[in-house]
Amino acid sequence: MEGLSAEEKTTLSTQAAMDRKALDVVVLDMRHALAITDYFLICSGGSARQVQAIADAIDEQLSQWGVASLGVEGYHEARWILMDYGDVIVHVFAQDTREFYDLERLWANAPKVDLRHKFPGVVSQPSAAVN
Repeated sequence: MEGLSAEEKTTLSTQAAMDRKALDVVVLDMRHALAITDYFLICSGGSARQVQAIADAIDEQLSQWGVASLGVEGYHEARWILMDYGDVIVHVFAQDTREFYDLERLWANAPKVDLRHKFPGVVSQPSAAVN
């Protein structure tokens, strides 16, 4: 059942990340910024174990819908796990690594998606305070 839209994959991935208490969850609409994907999901975990748990939850959620990743990088190091689902690319960071690479600044031309309006199935959580 590989027929999920990019929006459905993003909604499922975002909800799975939030269910694992991901920090600072952001979705960027990449459709006009990058030709290879529609959305970036960017989030953080507070520890290596949480970063892996977030990635595992996303992969498990999408697998239940018949969606397999095209590739996963960085899982064992758990500093930056990149999960490629074609039209959705997931970035799960350790907080300090996320701050260093600052993908939101790098892709500032890509609009942030209002999760409550674009993906109404997702319950928004407040961002964590950055020390």
